[in-house]
Amino acid sequence: MHRFLISAAHKSSGKTTVAIGLAAALRRRGLSVQPYKKGPDYIDPLWLAAAAGRSCRNLDFFLSTDADLREQFARHGFDADVCLVEGNKGLYDGLDLEGSNSNAALARLLDLPVVLVLDARGMTRGIAPLILGYQAFDPALRIAGVILNRLGGHRHEAKLRAVIEHYTNVPVLGAVQEDDGLALVERHLGLMPVNEAAGAEARIDAIGERIARQVDLDRLLEISRSDAALAPPPANPPHAGPRVRIAVARDAAFGFYYADDLDALAAAGADTVFFDTLHDPRLPECDGLLIGGGFPECFLGELEANASLRADIRRAIEGGLPTYAECGGLMYLARGIEWKGRRAEMVGAVPGEVHMHERPVGRGYVILDTTADHPWRPANSAGTAPLHAHEFHYSSLTGLPADTRYAYTVRRGHGVDGRHDGIVLHRLLASYTHLRAAAGCDWPARFVAHVRACKNPTSTEPSSCSH
Repeated sequence: MHRFLISAAHKSSGKTTVAIGLAAALRRRGLSVQPYKKGPDYIDPLWLAAAAGRSCRNLDFFLSTDADLREQFARHGFDADVCLVEGNKGLYDGLDLEGSNSNAALARLLDLPVVLVLDARGMTRGIAPLILGYQAFDPALRIAGVILNRLGGHRHEAKLRAVIEHYTNVPVLGAVQEDDGLALVERHLGLMPVNEAAGAEARIDAIGERIARQVDLDRLLEISRSDAALAPPPANPPHAGPRVRIAVARDAAFGFYYADDLDALAAAGADTVFFDTLHDPRLPECDGLLIGGGFPECFLGELEANASLRADIRRAIEGGLPTYAECGGLMYLARGIEWKGRRAEMVGAVPGEVHMHERPVGRGYVILDTTADHPWRPANSAGTAPLHAHEFHYSSLTGLPADTRYAYTVRRGHGVDGRHDGIVLHRLLASYTHLRAAAGCDWPARFVAHVRACKNPTSTEPSSCSH
């Protein structure tokens, strides 16, 4: 087995492109590659999953305990030939002074050698003290190799290789030239999701081919070899109760779902049926509805034009269909979205207007307390531990009624108004917060139990089901 963590000296060094290329190149060799992404990210994992042909899994210190992270890593990687973890930000960057949630901390926790991607534009001799400093800062960390990125030509590469060989003991695993063909499609909030990018498969193939030519894959596999086997996960106990059907919006406008959460829905007894908000005229037959995050503002015309589906969703919600919506899903369920001087009609189940802004309104980790209005709040849950989650939105809501009920009060973060999040209406919960089924946050199981209880009012499920 081979396992390693790809990190960088700072963000925007090109490590995501390198990670995608490595996943694709190793897969083309016939190896089974399990990708992971550190932190709360949906977009990079979509690209990594497409490159590797396996669902990418997120590893997040804020949302999981150390024991959970070890278990998640083993559960998804025990049967893979290569476990590839892409970090976020720089190798030592973190939320606190000690770097307890940094990429370096994750590498130590999982005993992973680090491959450092260095943006070498404009650098020659100065790259040596950079590498030496990163080694000396945490001697317990094994920086097993560097990949030089965005080089200015073969003379530039030769100079850097000579400097690194003379002053350090770190091998150069690859040298990637500046190349427009390696660029991934950008959009107004960063990298475009793979579910939107035209020709994504061809782009991944091209990146994989270029990386394979410029990185020594044999040396990479050599330095990342591990004889320690990962323990396979124990079998999950069968779910209790009848299965339910949950319709899930998944298309170019909505695609932000953690693979673990979709797995948890199935394990709890849900059969997911996917539908397309841009083209399907009606909801599929279902007992519950899930609309995740995405970029609905980029598809205002298409979403507005699909009036039959919007009307069907509104009727279903007002008729009591158990529904959960996150961020982009909340925006879609509002009356309308205004962006760049244009307003488009949306579903109208949430009595508010969405306005897009140039800067983030809510961005980062959040800490929430659950209120008594939460529709899936377990019985006798007063005084439960606060909920850890995350948010990333450039929009705000206006025009909500003064008596709006909320599922959460905000300790950290912004949510809807800086104090509340999770609009509760009928059997709908719509929030800016993104939940993750980790560290005791069993939202998929609780949502499925709620859906089952609403479908079978005589059920003994512990979840409430009220209007």
